[in-house]
Amino acid sequence: MPSLGQLYNDKESGLTTRKTYNVPVSSIYAEEGYNVRELNQAHVEEFRDAFISGEYIPPLAVEVTERGVKVIDGHHRYHGALAAIALGHDIVRLECKDFVGNEADKIAFMVTSSQGLALTALERGAAYYRLQNQGWSSAEIAVKVKRSESDILQHLQLHECTPYIKKLVRDGSMNYAIAISIAREHGVYADREASRLMKKAEAAGKKKVTKSIAQPQFNAGRARKFLSLISSCVTNLDDGIIEVPPAIRAEVVSIIQEFCYEYSTMPEADSSEDM
Repeated sequence: MPSLGQLYNDKESGLTTRKTYNVPVSSIYAEEGYNVRELNQAHVEEFRDAFISGEYIPPLAVEVTERGVKVIDGHHRYHGALAAIALGHDIVRLECKDFVGNEADKIAFMVTSSQGLALTALERGAAYYRLQNQGWSSAEIAVKVKRSESDILQHLQLHECTPYIKKLVRDGSMNYAIAISIAREHGVYADREASRLMKKAEAAGKKKVTKSIAQPQFNAGRARKFLSLISSCVTNLDDGIIEVPPAIRAEVVSIIQEFCYEYSTMPEADSSEDM
């Protein structure tokens, strides 16, 4: 069967080479916390099984350091190989290729690599933050990782959220857009608001804070009714006072209470108070 090696020998083929190397597993290491992705055990096991069955595994992207051969991209493949070895399978070497680029290039490569799992919003925010610490602007990061600048800014805002809110996002109890909105709107009280919304979701029998819980829409019909009632009380706005007749006061208070309950922004109104 014809091979690329044979085709390469034809000087007119236009082929070039980029070498890979079979590196002893004992010489390879993964630096703790370096990968922008959190290690996913299920994905490790997928590669473990692929190694055991002899399937093709893409080469690791690595760099040579004083310590040995450091994994830049391919952490799940590397740990999959270790898992296969732990089960008694003889894997002596792994195919590797040199990574060429600076530290920012390495981070961007991990973000954009098609070989790894899709990044979570939290992982993407952490990666963008590392690039920001390299001195890159949000616009430059956007070009580097092939995303919009607004996407970069959003994920950087997520990275700045409190540990509690990040945990809610990580656990799937809140999506990152709602998390960012809470942090932006409530500042130092963001955790308190997030906790309130979680309790509200649980009371509604839900495990996740949805948009309808975090940003509820008040019933349009009731809102129109309230405006109609209030407008019927207006006789002179010069003094800035609206007097609500006793005949409609109960219904006005009822709508206000519905609104306050829906948004949990104020204590319930007392219908016995003067309006």
